[in-house]
Amino acid sequence: MVRPEIIRKRLNKLDEYVSILRKFQKYSFEEFISDPEHYGSAERFLQLAIECLTDLGNHIVADLNLGEVNWYSDIPSILNKKGYLDSSLEEKWIRMIGFRNTLVHDYVDIDRTIVYDVLKNGLSDIEAIKLIFAKFL
Repeated sequence: MVRPEIIRKRLNKLDEYVSILRKFQKYSFEEFISDPEHYGSAERFLQLAIECLTDLGNHIVADLNLGEVNWYSDIPSILNKKGYLDSSLEEKWIRMIGFRNTLVHDYVDIDRTIVYDVLKNGLSDIEAIKLIFAKFL
């Protein structure tokens, strides 16, 4: 059985992270990349937001015994196969997971143009996935 308190706690953190990320949308690209506090904070909060989605998905998969997770990308795939997530969001979430891996492991090669684009155009995808988890409350 899915534990609502775990879902609620992570959804609240996700809301906090997305709210912080939205504040960076006011900057032009030049302002964003010229300030390490801007791009460094944005990168970290994007990582945390994606981690929240992964934690939420893993919790649902485990508590409902939906399948075996060997890789983070298994989570959206399982949720899609079980009818909780549509294919479009599955693909976007898998790309987010890849981006999270870049933020964590390939931090030397981060393309800040992509980070800025995610801030400007990708937060709605995070929020769309969040709504799927909110249905479990």
